[in-house]
Amino acid sequence: MNNLTLLAGELLGAEKPVPNDGIGSTSLDPIWAPLKEVIIGGLATAIVFAMLWKFAWPQIAAGMKARTERIQNELDESTAAREKAETDAAEIRTALGDLEAERERLFAEADAQAAALLEDGRARLANEVADLEAKADADIATAAERGGDDLRAEIARMSSQAVEAAVTSSLDDAAQQDLIEGFIARVGAGS
Repeated sequence: MNNLTLLAGELLGAEKPVPNDGIGSTSLDPIWAPLKEVIIGGLATAIVFAMLWKFAWPQIAAGMKARTERIQNELDESTAAREKAETDAAEIRTALGDLEAERERLFAEADAQAAALLEDGRARLANEVADLEAKADADIATAAERGGDDLRAEIARMSSQAVEAAVTSSLDDAAQQDLIEGFIARVGAGS
């Protein structure tokens, strides 16, 4: 900045040298800048703003316009998408009908199927119980017959042992000998 100021001063023919305090150049007036610097700075600023207005502003304006159009297009697309979604949702609701009624119908069907399964299970269980009872009755009857036959055989065996023991104890040797001979004679006469 100091070099520019010195250069501008030389070009414009500065009459007074700018005091230097060893740190940098200082102005002769502590409030106002020299008129030549104001004119040069003003012209430079006007040139820069004019160039910005002529070259940069159309680019900025075109960018802003393109951005506005892009945002508007996105808003239009989102509005169209929302309307389509609402239309689709309405169509789905219409296609489905009353959801609560459908839900109640499905629950009623499920209850009916559960009741039918329960009834069928109870019927099968009752048949199985009846079959098991019939088989148990048959097994009991068979066991009773077998037990009766076993009991008769045991009674016959015990009776023969008791009769033999009674006959042996009540007969003496002479009576026993007579019985044996009489049996032999009968068997001999029968053949």
